[in-house]
Amino acid sequence: MRPGGNRGWLLRLVIAFGFAQGAVSMARPAVSYRALGLGADETAIGVIAGVYALLPLFAAVPLGRRTDHGRCAPLLPAGVVLISGGCVLGALADSPGTMAVWSGVTGLGHLSFVIGAQSLVARQSAPHEQDRNFGHFTIGASLGQLVGPVAAGALIGGRDMAGTSALALLVAGAGAAAAFASLWRIEHRTTASAPRSAPGGRVPVQRILRTRGVPAGILISLSVLSATDVLTAYLPVVGEHRGIAPPVIGLLLGLRAAATIACRLVLTPLLRLLGRTALLTATCLSAAVLCAGVALPVPVWALAVMLAVLGFCLGVGQPLSMTTVVRAAPDGARSTALALRLTGNRLGQVAAPAAAGLVAGAAGVAAPFVMLGALLLLSSGVALRSPARPAAAGEPAGPRRVRQH
Repeated sequence: MRPGGNRGWLLRLVIAFGFAQGAVSMARPAVSYRALGLGADETAIGVIAGVYALLPLFAAVPLGRRTDHGRCAPLLPAGVVLISGGCVLGALADSPGTMAVWSGVTGLGHLSFVIGAQSLVARQSAPHEQDRNFGHFTIGASLGQLVGPVAAGALIGGRDMAGTSALALLVAGAGAAAAFASLWRIEHRTTASAPRSAPGGRVPVQRILRTRGVPAGILISLSVLSATDVLTAYLPVVGEHRGIAPPVIGLLLGLRAAATIACRLVLTPLLRLLGRTALLTATCLSAAVLCAGVALPVPVWALAVMLAVLGFCLGVGQPLSMTTVVRAAPDGARSTALALRLTGNRLGQVAAPAAAGLVAGAAGVAAPFVMLGALLLLSSGVALRSPARPAAAGEPAGPRRVRQH
């Protein structure tokens, strides 16, 4: 079967990712409310959130190595089991410490699913289809990020915060389990049986990180994800200072997410029009200017326009950074390179909010957006200098597997 010839697997992967990401996006605020209901303070909430992001870091590279030398598909149901189990057991937890453990399990499940899913897209897509397929794949994440928090907000509330947040976690666990329906035989037999690199031929992590194109992909991905996370966390604070009602802030954040989805739906024609290097550079540069612009005291309608365009620009970075890393990585180490990219993402999820908090405390609540603008400006320069086809010796991603189908 030719890679990309049967796109049913990609649609099923997008659906499964939507359920898995929706469950995680629903669980994360529910975990915080559940911990508060169990007597946790702000410091404990920060520790619980940190465990979610930090614990899986130790597993990222080993999981990538395993996928480089074996099948992708087993990581998908394993990730779903861990996400669902972490949510359900978190709902039954009776202390903040136990909540932290199950939050880490949920984070490990999400990491496992994403590593397996990204590796599957890289293997089962012909080189010229990778940008498009990674773009479609990330639509599942955007849908989950859009629906998950809304569903959590609809369930959590009232006097029994611990009880309603536990219900939200149970619903999130059930939602994650629904992803199983889309995972049956999702990996092509010929892809699964294709030869990997020889045993003992593992590429050192240092060599992967020194390969031209890999650091650029990691930095771009980290910058875009950090911008999204900090925007979600600090726009409500900006709204509070400017007198913008919480429902309006919610609509603004929803507009940003919807614009990101729209961007990924039209990614292919944009690539044909501009080319990947120009598109990455232009969108990172535009996002830098718009992030800094959020710090300005503009009217709500202007803020809405800025966030819509910003969401569109941020939609480019994640899928194209995946392709950048896959094409740049040495043969036999592409899943490990994707795992290193995810490691950078998780580090950004920990460091960016912490840095934003320090900057906001020293220079005001709008200052974090200027910081993000500087980070995205750096990413635009890196994108401009990155090769259009950053594979060693001009070799496209996965040539041996492609020719065997």
